[in-house]
Amino acid sequence: MIPKVFREVIDLGDGREISIETGKLAKQAHGSVVVQSGKCMLLCTVVSNYKQADVDFLPLTVDYREKFAAAGRYPGGFFKREARPSDGEVLTMRLVDRVLRPLFPKDYHSETQVMIQLMSHDDDVMPDAMAGLAASAAIQLSDFPFECPISEARVGRINGEFVINPTRAQLLESDIDMMIGASADSVMMVEGEMDEISEEEMTEAIKFAHEAIKVQCAAQVRLAEAFGKKEVREYEPERTDEDLAKKIHDMAYDKVYAVAKAGSSKHERGAAFAEIKEEIKASFSEEEIEDFGGLISKYYSKAEKAAVRDLTLNEGLRLDGRKTDEIRPIWCEVDYLPSTHGSSIFTRGETQALATVTLGTSREANQIDMPSFEGEERFYLHYNFPPFSTGEARPIRGTSRREVGHGNLAQRALKGMVPEDCPYTVRVVSEVLESNGSSSMATVCSGTMALMDAGVQLKKPVSGIAMGLISDADSGKYAVLSDILGDEDHLGDMDFKVTGTADGITACQMDIKVKGLSYEILVNALKQARDGRLHILEKLTDTIAVPNADVKDHAPTMVTRRIPNEFIGALIGPGGKVIQELQKETDTTIVINEDPVTEEGIVEVLGVGKKGIDAVMAKIDALLFKPEVGSVYEVKVIKMLDFGAVVEYTEAPGNEVLLHVSELAWERTENVSDVVNMGDVFDVKYFGIDSRTRKEKVSRKAILPKPEGYVARPPRDNNRGGRDNNKGRDNRGRDNRRDDRKPREDKKD
Repeated sequence: MIPKVFREVIDLGDGREISIETGKLAKQAHGSVVVQSGKCMLLCTVVSNYKQADVDFLPLTVDYREKFAAAGRYPGGFFKREARPSDGEVLTMRLVDRVLRPLFPKDYHSETQVMIQLMSHDDDVMPDAMAGLAASAAIQLSDFPFECPISEARVGRINGEFVINPTRAQLLESDIDMMIGASADSVMMVEGEMDEISEEEMTEAIKFAHEAIKVQCAAQVRLAEAFGKKEVREYEPERTDEDLAKKIHDMAYDKVYAVAKAGSSKHERGAAFAEIKEEIKASFSEEEIEDFGGLISKYYSKAEKAAVRDLTLNEGLRLDGRKTDEIRPIWCEVDYLPSTHGSSIFTRGETQALATVTLGTSREANQIDMPSFEGEERFYLHYNFPPFSTGEARPIRGTSRREVGHGNLAQRALKGMVPEDCPYTVRVVSEVLESNGSSSMATVCSGTMALMDAGVQLKKPVSGIAMGLISDADSGKYAVLSDILGDEDHLGDMDFKVTGTADGITACQMDIKVKGLSYEILVNALKQARDGRLHILEKLTDTIAVPNADVKDHAPTMVTRRIPNEFIGALIGPGGKVIQELQKETDTTIVINEDPVTEEGIVEVLGVGKKGIDAVMAKIDALLFKPEVGSVYEVKVIKMLDFGAVVEYTEAPGNEVLLHVSELAWERTENVSDVVNMGDVFDVKYFGIDSRTRKEKVSRKAILPKPEGYVARPPRDNNRGGRDNNKGRDNRGRDNRRDDRKPREDKKD
């Protein structure tokens, strides 16, 4: 029996639609939907255990995977099976997780899994823009305790007009690529890249996306009502004790407030807070600690958070003694590592990033192989966050989702400033050596300086800053914090990272932890962020004002040359012999690509030192050398033959031609060596293709004066010997063979 299917359709307003369907697939999941736009289909399932886990957080896993069959393709690699998630899939997981997680109750600790799968791909639909919608719609059909429906939408701007969920082709023309996550009432997440837009333009883009999200949230409500809204499950709430909470608050608040106001360093402050906590624990008996141990820690953390927030709201002071708009002390250095192609150190307060730059050919491009997108990146950035950067010891188990996300943000901040005609593949690596807030923004700053140190001709330098927010809904007070600390990120209501040049914003990432953040506060935060960015940018340009004019002496120089398609094979040689020998002789790396439009060969030559590159360019010049009919060229004898000499053009070594013995001199030449010898250099005249021999013809005698009394030899008589009568030849054709001739028998072994 075909199950009953429930369906809702969302009109995007330009002829495109998104449908949400349930009731047909994955019915044993606690909630499942199929979201479709065009031929793109996402299946999302959600499951949450009914038993609470023995942890003090929500064990939520958001998993997004793209199936290669969705695009009619095989997975790459030896094993033809989807394996670990790609960076693109990880980034989509993070986008969805950041919006969903705050909407579960604080005391809900059941293991919860959201799985989103791309089952059918459409080249005109970017699936990540619908992943948040699919996740929220599936949760609405479940019995999870979840505050309200949310959705996510991508917004672009083409020729001044905003577009919701643009295609990949449209994004190439857009100066904005932003993902916004929101409920019907509040914006909760923003992430994207921009082409130096203003703060006001960014705000308008967020508003535009929010209006579309409201429509998508309403569709989820209608679908849940039609399907039959489930009763929210009951779960065992966390234990509470209001009397204990008040007691600990009274014991801790003033002491924490005093430590917070002292403006100490991260480790001093942490030690002081730990001492206060231990004093409070010591005031309880062993029986009370055994009974209330978890609650004591929980209520102390609440008291600490309240004291720190009140200090900022009441006195405008922060944990390290700064004012709300004050930036921590900054020092920078470039060219720190002697062997890298570019390097820099950026230190701001207790956060430090060391960036390196490596220059390479197109062969080193980062290959992207996803069902929804195939391509390559000629500029990419990797971010590493080792445990020692926060004074911790923990195992390293591969690249974390956080490292992928922070590296992607810094990459998006910088990539628009790398010139389109940059000949290199550029890899930036950021090693976070110390961290107390905003290491991703330190990566942007160190990356900018390292690129300029490497001689990459950035259009403009880029800086970044992390902003925070502390607000009190009851009093209406709020404070926007510039250059937040790690503790302020944890205790605050917003983590807003923004990067840009002196002329506008290039990237942003925002997570809002409070409902109903007004656009007025958002605009104020953006403007305060701009002041902070410009202050940091001044520190960067004081260290290195403009990109170095050239790459370092030990760094490779890249030269690019276009050659006609028909010469590609000659440069490569049979089995790659020519290009391999040339690379070995010149100590260079040579890469040849074909322009898909003009079909020309694009030759990249990478080498340290001018000599090797010049030798490769000379080889290419020789390969492309085309002598003009009637012109005179200097040649050198490289081989002696009985019937002439092989000469090569001195301006095109390797480009050879036969100088026939009859073209050596006006006089009759019996021996080639009577006129020229190996290594002789002289001029010849080029006559083009000889009509008789069908080969190129050059002549030495043509540019010599004729000897006095010279008489030209008569032309050869081709009819000598009675050849016109075919004398002495058998006139029988193949058809005149004797019929009695026996066929030859094959020899037997």
